[in-house]
Amino acid sequence: MKIHEYQGKELLRKFGVATPRGIPCFSVDEAVKAAEQLGGKLWVVKAQIHAGGRGKGGGVKLAKSLDEVRQHASAILGMQLKTHQTGPAGQQVRRLLIEDGADIKKEYYVAALTDRATQQVAIMASSEGGMDIEEVAHQTPEKIIKVFVDPLVGLSDAQALLLAKGIGVPEGSVAKAVDTLKKLYTCYMETDASLAEINPLILEGDGNIKALDAKFNFDANALYRQPEIVAYRDLDEEDADEVEASKFDLAYISLDGNIGCLVNGAGLAMATMDTIKLFGATPANFLDVGGGATTEKVTEAFKIMLKNPKVKGILVNIFGGIMKCDTIADGIVAAARETHLAVPLVVRMKGTNEDLGKKILAESGLPIIAADTMADAATKIVAAVK
Repeated sequence: MKIHEYQGKELLRKFGVATPRGIPCFSVDEAVKAAEQLGGKLWVVKAQIHAGGRGKGGGVKLAKSLDEVRQHASAILGMQLKTHQTGPAGQQVRRLLIEDGADIKKEYYVAALTDRATQQVAIMASSEGGMDIEEVAHQTPEKIIKVFVDPLVGLSDAQALLLAKGIGVPEGSVAKAVDTLKKLYTCYMETDASLAEINPLILEGDGNIKALDAKFNFDANALYRQPEIVAYRDLDEEDADEVEASKFDLAYISLDGNIGCLVNGAGLAMATMDTIKLFGATPANFLDVGGGATTEKVTEAFKIMLKNPKVKGILVNIFGGIMKCDTIADGIVAAARETHLAVPLVVRMKGTNEDLGKKILAESGLPIIAADTMADAATKIVAAVK
């Protein structure tokens, strides 16, 4: 789960990290009022979408008057903002953040993230703030410093000091940088984040350290104990079909192909998509119905897949372990009838109650194409679609 920049800054402030003053807005008039409320002579008008690179896409503008605030807010609000993280279609801007201007002397990059290779928390820092960290890692990897934190110990003063000095924070601001890094780590841990990124973290002319941006990702498996985080969820920023699938406990991700996939188990689902690619086609989705699929869940899965006009065929690949093949077969038959299925359907079943499941499909009277192996299934669905 992701949240907006202004929400991320609210979290950072709760843990004592300094940020510029800012007010979220949903209309142009609200943006102008926010600038008036903040006062001063310089404001930043920032698009709020779940993607980075907003400035390069025209979603971040400086305003030196209230008229300019109105002009920029009018231009940004409602625009289809395209960045390297949105894809070619872009993302519609529905929210703005009006923020105080900042006296930026130097920009840094800092982040806390889950490092699966070491099974520890990695704290990254770089002197090259404000840039895409992937670009820095590729061109000047020596400018990225990492420390790995034992969750039972936490980020130590020595580690934070190593990071602060390593990225060149001036001596007079090192203590503030150390304090900010430790608070960022605490925020990351206590909110069950998988990523807590500040890019840029800025050094101001007076020596203060502030978070000028905030990006958070959260572990979906921990959201049950983070109701305040769940309240931040913006469904407008998520794929509508993925939101619908989550209501039925289906793991669904939209893709760009034309073959819908319904599989039980994430690993098998990935292998199924790879097999479809191997035989010359492209999957339209990742869909894991899990080990406890019911007829209702399978029916809803079919409905979600068939909403996609690109889907020209469906491949069902089931391994019956905990899940029984006859249960899936009943769901497939019910779903095919309820959705008036009009595209080719290939089903491959192996495991618990396999023979009973195949019998249910064979006696359904529906034009279901049976397959015995993954290669056989992929060959048949690709041929049927072509």
